[in-house]
Amino acid sequence: MYTGIVAGTAPILSIEERDGFRSFTIDLTGFDDGLEIGASVSLDGVCMTVVGIESGRVGFDAVEETLERTTLADRSNGDVLNVERSLRLGDELGGHMLSGHVMCTAEILERAEVGEGVDLRISIPDEVRPYILEKGYVAVDGMSLTVGRVDDSGFDLHIIPETLRVTTIGQKEVGGSVNIEVDSQTQAIVDTLSRSMGGSG
Repeated sequence: MYTGIVAGTAPILSIEERDGFRSFTIDLTGFDDGLEIGASVSLDGVCMTVVGIESGRVGFDAVEETLERTTLADRSNGDVLNVERSLRLGDELGGHMLSGHVMCTAEILERAEVGEGVDLRISIPDEVRPYILEKGYVAVDGMSLTVGRVDDSGFDLHIIPETLRVTTIGQKEVGGSVNIEVDSQTQAIVDTLSRSMGGSG
């Protein structure tokens, strides 16, 4: 589990295409204290399992299912990813509970500089449309964010300077893609209500 409070960013050192999966080597120097093979790390919001460690160079494998649902299929050597270590007992829950199971990707439709912050407008893929609610939570590339205005074309995000400093969101441009994980509590409530209403919405 994760909180959506990104600890920082890390570059991709190498990518290797294998039979049925893609292997990534990430420079997790500074994030690797106590990290062991088999541990979970969120990379751009995707829960990944450590398969190798050598002097801060950490290996991860992404299977086809992960590549089809996330932006990891589009990543190249040198790209930078958001990083969050998995939640430990007693850690502060600063964002909202996340599983790292990305549901889909979405497109950045608009970007505007607002003072020292940035406003983004994000498309709403059909599979997550019922769960994107104004003032609700959404994880975008692993960041726990509050949803702004929502309409048929998309939803708004208001990014504060600290988030821009710590994460990759400030480098995202119009037309780029981001990973989306909806809030599990919202999903459960919406699905329960939908079933109780016979799927009528």
